[in-house]
Amino acid sequence: MDKLIIKGKQKLKGSINIHGSKNAALPILVATLLSNKKIVLSNIPKVDDIRNMITLLKKYNSKIVENKSNINVNNKNLQNILADYDIVRKMRASILILGPLLSRFGYAKISLPGGCAIGTRPIDIHLDGLSKLGANFNIENGFVVGKVKSILIGNKIKLKFPSVGATQNILMASVLAKGQTIIENAAMEPEIKDLGDFLISIGAKIKGHGSSKIYIQGVESLNESNYKIISDRIVAGTYIILAVMLNSKFEVKNFNADHINSLIRVLKKMNANLDIYKNSVKILPSKRLRSVSIATSPYPGFPTDLQAQIMALMSIVNGTSEIKETVFENRFMHVPELNRLGAQISLHKDRAIIEGNQTFRGAQVMASDLRASVSLVLAALCAEGVTTINRVYHLDRGYEKIEKTLKNLGPKIRRQKN
Repeated sequence: MDKLIIKGKQKLKGSINIHGSKNAALPILVATLLSNKKIVLSNIPKVDDIRNMITLLKKYNSKIVENKSNINVNNKNLQNILADYDIVRKMRASILILGPLLSRFGYAKISLPGGCAIGTRPIDIHLDGLSKLGANFNIENGFVVGKVKSILIGNKIKLKFPSVGATQNILMASVLAKGQTIIENAAMEPEIKDLGDFLISIGAKIKGHGSSKIYIQGVESLNESNYKIISDRIVAGTYIILAVMLNSKFEVKNFNADHINSLIRVLKKMNANLDIYKNSVKILPSKRLRSVSIATSPYPGFPTDLQAQIMALMSIVNGTSEIKETVFENRFMHVPELNRLGAQISLHKDRAIIEGNQTFRGAQVMASDLRASVSLVLAALCAEGVTTINRVYHLDRGYEKIEKTLKNLGPKIRRQKN
């Protein structure tokens, strides 16, 4: 497995253009299964999760041609087959094909999905919602098997938790269902808004997406489209936090700054020096950063996907900070590795207490999931000496060639293949 070798005490120089959103592109790629017309998607990030999803869709005879950050998709001659376990196990987003397959074929059989080891992430919310549209499910030998007697029928569905994946799955399945579907307590993330906007671009009738209540009026067929994916708010937030940690003059560009309002509020509370624009954030050197207490929560709250990164920053500011993790029950696996680098973090069930004013020092560490991996990169760039991060394949799932990107911005970092 590859590792990253990082020399610490670095600065960022210049600016970065944020690539397309992985978490928006994945469901939109899946949503193309609903149409038998040609679709062009642009601003697609070149990350492993996207490559794995493309491989999965091709197993269903989806015709996909890649051209730089554009993808041409034609699903006219789809085949409903059993997807390879080796593909499905690599990413949680594979469960999203369930709704579109049930909608188009009335039958779906997929392996229980994999992805990051950050909690159980139960799929019961997906199955409960799709069941209310008329699907019947069984779990057989590690597979989810879904069947529809005739066609999906619209219904009123109230989610017990605003699950992003369940909202996406039900939204996609409802587009071709008969009648109206209403999703209550829906997830409100920008990626939900982007999925709804894409579906509308191919002829779906949707209102309220991006709010807690979504209305879908079923249609009989869908059209072609040329659609641009939004930029990745989590990647943008990661580089903003890094620039604050390195006390650098730096600009993060090409993304919607409104998508990270919760992060901006926290950083300003910490006394970070930021200039906020519509599609960019300028980071300026800060005089004295201070501690803060936060809790993760679904959008528009503080994103759990930035929890590990902000924790690294909290370790070097003045005072004691606290993080309460409310989204996933097992998302503190990066804590022992940050402590190996010199952090002083203690865990108390769903809370982490972070003692500030610490000095990171280079060491051998191990990545455990996508966002945990990048928090170690951030800490390593601030550290004294050299840090080696093992198992960096996690990083490749969500960040485009991170070592090349960072190297172009000033830091000394290299990938070593084993």
